Amino acid sequence: MKKDLLTRFFSSKEALLYVMAVAMLLAFSTWMSLLNNFVVEKAAFDGSQIGILQSLREIPGFLAFTVVLVLIYVCQQRLAYLSIITLGIGTLLTGFFPNAMGLYITTVIMSIGFHYLETLNQSLSLQWLDKKEAPIVLGKITAAKSFTGLVVFICIFVLMNYLDVAYKYVYLIFGGLTVLIGIVAWIMFAHFKETVAQEKKIKLKKEYWLFYVLTFFAGARRQIFVVFAGFLLVEKFGVDIHNMVALLFINSILNIYLAPKIGKFIVHFGERVTLKVEYVGLILVFVSYAFVQNLYIAFALYILDHLLFSMAIALKTYFQKIADPKDIASASAVSFTINHIAAVFLPAVLGLVWLYSHSLVFIIGAGIAVLSFALSFLIPREPTQGYETILKKVK
Repeated sequence: MKKDLLTRFFSSKEALLYVMAVAMLLAFSTWMSLLNNFVVEKAAFDGSQIGILQSLREIPGFLAFTVVLVLIYVCQQRLAYLSIITLGIGTLLTGFFPNAMGLYITTVIMSIGFHYLETLNQSLSLQWLDKKEAPIVLGKITAAKSFTGLVVFICIFVLMNYLDVAYKYVYLIFGGLTVLIGIVAWIMFAHFKETVAQEKKIKLKKEYWLFYVLTFFAGARRQIFVVFAGFLLVEKFGVDIHNMVALLFINSILNIYLAPKIGKFIVHFGERVTLKVEYVGLILVFVSYAFVQNLYIAFALYILDHLLFSMAIALKTYFQKIADPKDIASASAVSFTINHIAAVFLPAVLGLVWLYSHSLVFIIGAGIAVLSFALSFLIPREPTQGYETILKKVK
């Protein structure tokens, strides 16, 4: 009975998607949770050095399109295992190099693994999951990622506060676990043959223009949230690390509960309605950020902002419905690069705007959400390949 259960598990594409998601969060949550304290306490970083490190971290995301080139020589599933192992190695080495050059190098190694894995995870999800079930499964995977992040943070808290484990060994433990998962998955999981041979060329296809534009705007909004939402809480309201941690806990717990329900919402109402709801919510959140004066309202906005990102599943499943099956791997890689274009310049540009006006940064975010909302009207109620936007007649 136990053997049959294991056999079914290691023969399941859906199980492998969960394993990939958990492996990614084990390493990346650890890396992110410890980073700011580690670089200050152990590496004595100044502002310019942390800025360089964060820029280096985003470069592999911008270069995600190179996944397509690697797929000429390595199949997607095997490359996913290599990406898990690379992510784990970059993480486990981080604590042993508490200096600028060492951290720059380990960050790039970690980031290559992370961004390749994210790209392949999206590609394989859209290839392996049935279109009707994809939103529900992706919602459950999002919940599993939130749960993993929560467990990682609790473990780190116990290890460092009660057992007095050093930074380098915490990085080693979770990075090592990620490497181990990658190796075990490589050995144990069945090799799933591609039902449709994937395109191995990098190209933008005009049929997917709406998906590309919405993906670019999503990346821009993500940068505004990641860089400036938490910074607003700290700078304007003086929120300390304990309250920020509490917010992350609340976000994770709510995501565990709500992400699967968001998946069901997408199945019931469709991508067009779901994305409209997301964009309206973002408009309200960003406008509120611009003028908020009450700490508790700011907390609520931060939590709501975080939850709205779960609705981005709808953008993935919209693409799944309109894509030629052979384009999924290449278009996923290209879309990841498009998503990271904003990361190259937006934080620096809006950082200058921030010096002039905090509110204007969030008004710009609201403007991007308005553009996204307007474009969402072009999504058909039932998008399919050949009927990607309402501007195109059904064949």
